[in-house]
Parts: sequence; C-alpha cells; structure tokens
Amino acid sequence: MKTTILNLALAATLASAQPHNHGHGRFHQKRGGASPVENVKRADIVTTVVAATETAYVMGDKAVTPEEAKAGIDKGLFIVVGESTPTFTPPPPPSPTPTTERKIAAQFFQKPQATTSTPEPTPTSATPPPAKSSSSSSISGGSFSGQATGLHADFPDGELPCEWESVANYGGVAVPWAGIKGFTAVQKVPTFQFGMKIANIITAIKGEGCENDSFCSYACPAGYVKTQWPTEQGLTGQSVGGLHCLNGKLHLTRPEKKTLCEENTSSITIKNTLSEGVATCRTDYPGTENMIIPAWAGAGSTAMLANVKSSDYYVWQGSATTLQYYVNPKGVPVEDACRWNSTMAPLSAGNWAPTNLGIGENSEGITYLSIFPNWPTSTALLDFNIKITGDVTDKCTLEDGKYYKNGVESPKGCTTAYKQGADVVVEYY
Repeated sequence: MKTTILNLALAATLASAQPHNHGHGRFHQKRGGASPVENVKRADIVTTVVAATETAYVMGDKAVTPEEAKAGIDKGLFIVVGESTPTFTPPPPPSPTPTTERKIAAQFFQKPQATTSTPEPTPTSATPPPAKSSSSSSISGGSFSGQATGLHADFPDGELPCEWESVANYGGVAVPWAGIKGFTAVQKVPTFQFGMKIANIITAIKGEGCENDSFCSYACPAGYVKTQWPTEQGLTGQSVGGLHCLNGKLHLTRPEKKTLCEENTSSITIKNTLSEGVATCRTDYPGTENMIIPAWAGAGSTAMLANVKSSDYYVWQGSATTLQYYVNPKGVPVEDACRWNSTMAPLSAGNWAPTNLGIGENSEGITYLSIFPNWPTSTALLDFNIKITGDVTDKCTLEDGKYYKNGVESPKGCTTAYKQGADVVVEYY
C-alpha cells in the first residue's frame, strides 16, 4: 500500500498520490473527494497482476464513500478524478496469430486534480459563423442524439465566441446531461499564464458555461478524440483540457492541431450482438476526467472505440497516457450511463460500471487493449459477455462475470496487443 497525506491549506487545493508503479502491473486509478478545508489522506492499494489499482478514500481518519465524493461535485468542488496513464515497455511486434503467448508490459500511474469555490458565470451571446466543411458524424443512445458537423474543418483560432455553437460547427458533439451548455466540462483558471504551472483551478457547475479565463472541454463523435489542451498543468499535476476562452473568443491550445477532433487508424470496433444497446463511456481526459464521453452501440449494430498514439497524445509529468472506458449494463442510455450517478442502475452504471477497457498505441505502432473489473468501486457483474477478436497476441474474454486470458481464468483482467492497422473487434454478446 502506498499512502500520501496532503495538506489543503491556503490555496484550498485538492490533490492526490503522485505517480507510482510496482513492476509491470496494470494500474487503474479511482476517484474520491473531500472538503477543501481539511487534510486529505488517499490510500492506493496497487496490485501487480494485470488489472486495477484498488483505491480507498479517507478524510482524516474517516472513510469517504463515492456518494460523499459525488456530493462534493454537486457543491461545485473540483473532485480528484483519475485516468489510466501508462508508459509502455513494448514487447516484440505481435504475431498475427492470437495463440502466441507474450507478456504485455503496461504501467498505469496516478495523477491529481484541484478545487476551489466557483464564481458566477459571464455568459456570451454572439453567433458563430458557419463551418467550413459539411463533414459530419453522430452518436445516439436512448433519448440522446448528437450530430457533429464540420468535423474535418480547420477551427478559426481566436475568432469565434465562447459558446457551444462555435465548437459544434467544427466537430463537437453536445453532452447536454453535463449541464454545462453542451461542453463536457469547464475549468476556470483566473491566474493562468503560459509557461507557468496553474495555481488555481475551478470547475464549473451545472447551469454555467464557457466563460473568460476558462478551458472548455468537449466531446467528439465515437472513434474521435479532442485535440486541444494546454501543456501547462496544475501545481500538483492536475490536467486541464479544451479550448481557451480569452477576451470572449475561443483559442486553440495546441495550434499545431487545426481541427478540434481526430481519429487514429488503430481505433477498434465494438460489435454488439445483444438485443439491447450498450453505452461505453470514456473519461474526459485531459480535463476533469469524468466518464462522460459516449460511444453507443445499438442492438445488433457497431460503434467505434477511439484509440490514441501516446507519442502524440497528452503527456502527464513526462509519462505517456492512454484512454479509459467504462462498460455499462445493456439498455442503459448514454445520458444515464455516461455520468457519475445513474438513476436507472445506480449500483452498476456510471462510476459503478462493472467493467473497464483501456487502450493506447505506443511509438512502435503496437496497441495495448485491456479488459478489467472496476474494483473496488463496483462489485456489480456485467449482464453480458465480452471477447476481443482479430489479430491480437492473446485471447481476452469476460464470460459469465469471469475474466480469461487464453482460456485461463485471470481475476484481475487481461491485456492483449495488436499491430497498427490490424482488424480488431470488441464484441458484446
């Protein structure tokens, strides 16, 4: 067990354990929160078997439940949240035959977030110009349907107002259940300076929107990821993501990336052979890291699961990062699954989803793909099975609530790998 005790004194900054790893285990960070005026102790129980970091949260000597952490969000606090953050020790290029036995080394680390009180928003009302491209994509699930237009158009840096329509016209897909006027999150940084660590980060609450001196994060269609985030991080390593709202206009934070969304050629397909749809929800990272980015595979249909090349993705304190997904029970729509608390399935969806997927491509074109239980947050069992098929190094499956690698039960989950361009499917059945 590794425990870090942090003092939240003058800056009222909420932080967490620093990066750590034990061997070549797959580490998964959970989340927790506490009052910003008290000392916080966060305990991380790290396993060395491929799977998850088991994390508990306490405030002083008192245990903090996930419900109490959520209550902190509802009060406008910027809760410590987490993302799988691996660095890779690549194996030899994988064989196209899935029966070849190989050891996949992926190390997952921790990172922190911060909080203070939230000021009143400053709304804007200007109307953005039309997009430069008619390319579009959409996602849907339950009563939600989101349409992305101008997906491949260059974003006009510093020209459009800090409103959701400006992002929607260039590939963004609104996430209305977040309550942030279409954005997935807004992080207010009143003291932000380029080249300096961020001393003060405030998360917007429901009803607010993108305003001056904020970073405004957004969702892209399934199979795509956002391209925009600053290199600057918080004093204790907090990640910040999205476009920068300055003087009422939206500015690119990675100007070398001209579009707001991009896809990876090694993204994979979800194939859903069930009689009901399934929501697979990605964390909004870098940013608040809530599991809010939706990918919906309807009954008998498919959906794309985004992948990233770690060498061209977010770097957290020198470590490469990947993507993490929460797999929800069948039939729970995205607006109820891709959030912290689900009203339909409060003990088995959202933050309590039974199963996680992790994916990322290293510099040698090898993608690591993992299935693992969402421990210790959830003890629920997924109400369907999962198998990874295609040109992968190992057979990874979840069947009747148990995880298997090459047919051998692996309680902590399993990791497989594949070459760039391989045809890989994650089947829900």
